Amino acid sequence: MTEEAHPPRRRLYGRSKGKALRPHQTDLIATLLPRLALDLSQPLPLRPDHETRLEIGFGGGEHLIEAAAREPQVDFLGCEPFVNGMAKLLSRIAARGVDNIRLYQGDAAEALDRLPDACLSKVYLFYPDPWPKRRHRKRRFVSEENLARLARVLRPGGELRFATDIDDYAAWTLARLRACDAFRWRAQSAEDWRTPWEGWTQTKYEAKAMAAGRRPVYLTFIRKAD
Repeated sequence: MTEEAHPPRRRLYGRSKGKALRPHQTDLIATLLPRLALDLSQPLPLRPDHETRLEIGFGGGEHLIEAAAREPQVDFLGCEPFVNGMAKLLSRIAARGVDNIRLYQGDAAEALDRLPDACLSKVYLFYPDPWPKRRHRKRRFVSEENLARLARVLRPGGELRFATDIDDYAAWTLARLRACDAFRWRAQSAEDWRTPWEGWTQTKYEAKAMAAGRRPVYLTFIRKAD
């Protein structure tokens, strides 16, 4: 995309920082993050013989670190605006010695706007902020604008994987994806959305949701060929 094609910077809602970081986390933010950070002013360093996948809002990074460790031949991108989540993932990367993750601290929509067409094989969107109040629902990541962004960067046959424990957000997402010509819902039976994907890593948030009696759904959408 050309520089002129990029939209103005969006307002990013929600917190960007929580409790104070520990000294080791602060050091990783200062030293390790710059080495792994995506430079959106430069072309993405894609390796033609490697898949590239993106996780949007990775939280504490439980899923992303396990996926990257399990598939070292795949390149992973992670976007997370919350500095505490970024610090947790950096600690996991340093401890595990994983070298196939690149990071962007900020709005995932900005990163998507800088990615080349059809460069991703999978996008993960797990437990995004549901913005439950009606007046705030326009802030949800699943929107017509962001689906257009995802459709552009996902290659034909690529997957968008979405998980939530909020029934209203699941229905919201299904309605918008099924109305989007670029995607089709893969489910054939109820078990397809009740059962997590092979190799699934349960996040801390999901464990709390299930303990509270909320049942997650796991939705898979396939990027159609143009």
